[in-house]
Amino acid sequence: MILSQNELAKTVLRLRKQNKKIVTTNGVFDIIHAGHIRYLAEAKKLGDVLIALVNSDTSTKTLKGNDRPVNPETDRAEVLDALSSVDYVLVFSELDPCAILKQIKPDIHVKGGDYTLDKILENDVVEKSGGTVVLIPASPGYATTNIIRKIQQN
Repeated sequence: MILSQNELAKTVLRLRKQNKKIVTTNGVFDIIHAGHIRYLAEAKKLGDVLIALVNSDTSTKTLKGNDRPVNPETDRAEVLDALSSVDYVLVFSELDPCAILKQIKPDIHVKGGDYTLDKILENDVVEKSGGTVVLIPASPGYATTNIIRKIQQN
């Protein structure tokens, strides 16, 4: 289900009352590939509910350059929402999800294995609210940037 930030806050309160273990992840999720699918499935296994926080078009351009995103935020959110591993989707406009994570206070926040804990901005926010950051190893050979390059070369 794609939610606004206000709707997500209300949903998280309801889930907390039900003692659900909340897992979050964030990213651009521009061209969904098998690496994303595997990553999201592993993230879902860590709790009861998986919330995917998706960078808006504006924040994606700032982070990735003017050629990105390939797909608009509404489409990226819709694709994530269609996956069985993802329960809720929120598009956010900030460059990082720290403000949203302060509000959600996830039990677990998941990042790809191409990060290290000391390089994850969200680590402090999540730990201060009693949560944990978990790294899930990346699937070798899968990267949106590589897919885009391959398309451009052909």
